[in-house]
Amino acid sequence: MLLDPERKVYTAFGLGTSYIKVYNFNNLLKYAEFIVLSRQFPERPSVCSSDIYQLGGDFVLDEGGRVIYSHPSRGPLERPAVAEILASIAEGPRHSGSQLE
Repeated sequence: MLLDPERKVYTAFGLGTSYIKVYNFNNLLKYAEFIVLSRQFPERPSVCSSDIYQLGGDFVLDEGGRVIYSHPSRGPLERPAVAEILASIAEGPRHSGSQLE
């Protein structure tokens, strides 16, 4: 897990922001579902409150800093399955030579 308040790694991975993707119908529906069902919203670090339009992703790096798994999210609710991440790690890097600097 990495917190990146200056967004240096965020920028290096080419992640962006999108008002439209954050406030699309499916996301608003999920928000309404939480309210109707009186579900607790997940806690978030205060540093994450500064830009709610950020689109994140899931990335795994090896010991040498090479990217062995890369999944930039297309929206706030879109995440890869844990099994997909673990399978990708087991089979090795997708992009040879990719390294975070």
